Amino acid sequence: MGARPDKTRTRRRYVAAATLVAAGVLAFANMSPGSAATLDATALPVSAQEQGVRTDTPIKHLVVLFNENVSFDHYFGTYPKAANTDGTKFTAAKGTPSVDGLTQKLLTQNPNLYNPKRLTPAQALTCSQGHGYGAEQLAYDGGKMDKFVQNTEHTTCGGNNIFTAPGIVMDYYDGNTVTGMWNYAQHYAMSDNSYNTGFGPSTPGALNLISGQTHGLYAVDPVTHAKVSDAGVVSSPDANGVGTVINDPDPAFDDCSDNNHTSKNNLAAATGTNIGDLFNKKGVTWGWFQGGFRPTGTANGYAVCGSTHQNIGGNSVVDYSPHHSPFQYYQSTSNPKHLPPSSVAAIGRTDQANHNYDLTDFNAALAAGNLPAVSFLKGAAYQDGHPGNSDPLDEQNFVVNTINKLQQSKDWASTAVIIAYDDSDGWYDHKAAPIVNGSSDPAQDSAALCGNAKVAGGYADRCGYGPRTPLLVISPYSKVNHVDHTLTDQTSVLKFIEDNWGTGRIGDSSFDSRAGSLKGMFDFNKPKAKQVLLDPATGSVLSASHH
Repeated sequence: MGARPDKTRTRRRYVAAATLVAAGVLAFANMSPGSAATLDATALPVSAQEQGVRTDTPIKHLVVLFNENVSFDHYFGTYPKAANTDGTKFTAAKGTPSVDGLTQKLLTQNPNLYNPKRLTPAQALTCSQGHGYGAEQLAYDGGKMDKFVQNTEHTTCGGNNIFTAPGIVMDYYDGNTVTGMWNYAQHYAMSDNSYNTGFGPSTPGALNLISGQTHGLYAVDPVTHAKVSDAGVVSSPDANGVGTVINDPDPAFDDCSDNNHTSKNNLAAATGTNIGDLFNKKGVTWGWFQGGFRPTGTANGYAVCGSTHQNIGGNSVVDYSPHHSPFQYYQSTSNPKHLPPSSVAAIGRTDQANHNYDLTDFNAALAAGNLPAVSFLKGAAYQDGHPGNSDPLDEQNFVVNTINKLQQSKDWASTAVIIAYDDSDGWYDHKAAPIVNGSSDPAQDSAALCGNAKVAGGYADRCGYGPRTPLLVISPYSKVNHVDHTLTDQTSVLKFIEDNWGTGRIGDSSFDSRAGSLKGMFDFNKPKAKQVLLDPATGSVLSASHH
């Protein structure tokens, strides 16, 4: 029998990066943006609070790329075998593990109305599929996974150069299109048993990432913020109007909500605690960075988010989507006016930006050697992976460019990147999630699917786990060419953060208390994974070396 591993060594606590003292933050807030940007982050004073912040693992910097609307089978159903008939060639390394994917029987004798078909790189831009809380449950058909075409397929949408066909909800890409993702799986770790915390679209997924809690929100008038009743904003409200979000209402504390306040839809305000609140109590530097967050002007007293880009189909897409920005639902962690950080050196600390930033601020912080302890990144809408406005190729460009910069930074040796998704978009996935939390709302829930599990906190409309989605960990401490089978969900990311920085749990029946561990994707004994730089356009490997 070999020597037993030194468990104490693998659980050493590591001192994290320093934050500003309160006086320092106030000083930066009074500086002009031009002069503040020249400050050297390494020369900042260290607060006593952050000197005491330690990490449970060697990971001192975590970057979460929270992309949009992909099921596991949609990107990895045939991994590691690619057709190699078009696109970028992909050949798996010898000994690459298989995944719980699309078997030959599922490809040729699928119980749905259509068999899954391979999509080519020329078919990368598609319509978004149906991904409502109730529709996804109906597609599951009590766990038979055979009613996707009837319940979540969309074959028409606006835009140019969009590929669609009957049965498209069943279809999938392989390593000739999502080449970058497959190459990251080759050189680092991925999961084939990770799920959305619940069923439904983007907003529930984003809230689960930061709090494990989609209950505790209420509807407000978009102008006065007076509490109103609106079943489209919250479901199953109590006598105080507090209920559960299952749709995509925009956040209450965001000037750019309601299409820059040009529409009159009611907004959602969240109560309770999120991970940002816990970071602030602990003195952990953090930020949510999103494409298009920087305002392009003002109108009627509101900031306007008007920047746009064209996707590969030549369609113009507004960069910023408010309902993808979860900290804006909570007044405590919001930046309603989209104010910029008071300096590059202040990014990650509490100032006028209140931890909500544009993606360009992440790049500035990284270049200045001021990477926050925890960074959540959301691409501009044309690069976030959401079908209809984005696609696998534009998404790959964002993901690869970001990871390449991180791998070439001074902090890479202590950094981990997690690639996760907010929802499945309704795309077919053959594997039924285990239902760990029930709900008995006859207006929304499938009794056969959700009616038998305990309802945590008594909060309705949190049935889950929901659909299976991709999850990858990229780090010097990742296991190499590894497929992890541990049962995890979106709040497993939250739990890793809580455990690594010692923040404690969210409470109030958050899913974080039951989340599976991500540690099966890491090896903290010694960094073994290489620095692997990819081509953003093709996803192919440019170089692989120990950093």
